[in-house]
Amino acid sequence: MKEGIKINPFGFREYDARWLYPKDINAEGIKNVGKGFGTQVIKKKKGARVTVGHDYRSYSEEVKKNFIEGLISTGCNVEDIGLCLSPTVYFSQFKLNTDAVAMITASHNENGWTGIKMGIEKGLTHCKDEMSELKDIVLNKKFTNGSGSIKEIREFNKIYIQELSKNKINKKIKVVAACGNGTAGIFAPDILRGIGCEVIELDCNLDYSFPKYNPNPEDMKMLHEIAKCVRENEADVGFGFDGDGDRVGVIDNNGNEIFADKIGLLIARNISNKYKNSKFIVDVKSTGLFEKDEILSQNKCKTIYWKTGHSYIKRKVNEENAIAGFEKSGHFFFNNPLGYGFDDGINSAIQICKLLTDHNIKMSEMIKNLPETFQSPTMGPFCEDDEKYKVIDELSDKIQKMKNKNIKIDNLNIEKILTVNGIRFTLEDNSWGLIRASSNKPSLVIVTESPTSKERMKNIFYFIDKILQSTGKIGEYDQKL
Repeated sequence: MKEGIKINPFGFREYDARWLYPKDINAEGIKNVGKGFGTQVIKKKKGARVTVGHDYRSYSEEVKKNFIEGLISTGCNVEDIGLCLSPTVYFSQFKLNTDAVAMITASHNENGWTGIKMGIEKGLTHCKDEMSELKDIVLNKKFTNGSGSIKEIREFNKIYIQELSKNKINKKIKVVAACGNGTAGIFAPDILRGIGCEVIELDCNLDYSFPKYNPNPEDMKMLHEIAKCVRENEADVGFGFDGDGDRVGVIDNNGNEIFADKIGLLIARNISNKYKNSKFIVDVKSTGLFEKDEILSQNKCKTIYWKTGHSYIKRKVNEENAIAGFEKSGHFFFNNPLGYGFDDGINSAIQICKLLTDHNIKMSEMIKNLPETFQSPTMGPFCEDDEKYKVIDELSDKIQKMKNKNIKIDNLNIEKILTVNGIRFTLEDNSWGLIRASSNKPSLVIVTESPTSKERMKNIFYFIDKILQSTGKIGEYDQKL
């Protein structure tokens, strides 16, 4: 007897689709998601060509097979590039001139998760509106019927590797490439060697059980392992790539973990020297240093803080014609003339290598050139999907009332509130705290930073945590101060 359709509606998140497989979605459910995306694509263009790829998880090919079956049933012509990274799929749309892309991946999520990153416009991926439309089509079975086709595009990965390997550096540097046993392991070392680096590989063999830690460059366990390897090998820099290769984390030559937003600021400064009057987009989790940076000001550049999420930042970079965008999670976006606008962790690592070789300066010295701030890691307390946005609304309301009544946090008034994504409140000394709902997990996201002291950074977190605990709606943290 054929199994019925199973799809947890909460899997349609703000910009990625993510489910525990097969607990929250089964093969028939995946097929219907393929039909839904195919319907969206065919509305834009009859007989559309769609590039599809998958990451290295034990069930990803099975998920892809069912997804493709759904796509074909709507009249889409699928071009399957096989095992690859998310940026490889994005790049293929430009190289193969296809009409849409879909990547079967759960990125850095734990083993057991699956998901799909989808896009129709070149260099962009689904945002909230497109995901809402997809959810409606799938759950209400508003499918287009057609008859499409499938063909394999063999060895497209070689074209992607060759493309990135063209970016030669002018001085050999020693780098650690850490991949957390994710798919980036069969790309990053070869590309970095190709541009002229000496490469030390760390956990680059593919293992979908992720035996040591999740391939997540915001995970302190992964960063600590890279730091140790950098120190042992006296490397110039360490790179940590996430599960689908669209993010990078950075460790300096002394083995110190550097949050990606500060790396973004260094790259932005460098770009601004050549491209004056440029715009940069950064996400709300990013350091407050962008706002008042002297070099960006001298070069008459503008920084816009925007919603966290690769799809949001990609779209904002495109809309504002910004030259680059940076997320604290390690998604970097380089727009024309520096790139195609999408996020690519390996290309971001290349830009960092160029930064080091062009300026002939150690990474630790570069970081010292930035004003010191004390930053928390990105922390995620569990919160049910059907509760998390209500919790954020409640907390936002409390903080807004505190500002109106001049109630202090750590003896300082709230000077400014930004609500484009959750709530980010800034105190008189430019210290700030952020609380928002995770877009791809049943979780909240907390980040704090202070240019004044580590103590203040911690106190802002304790303030946020106290309010959250009082709601009775949050569970364990993934990591904590």
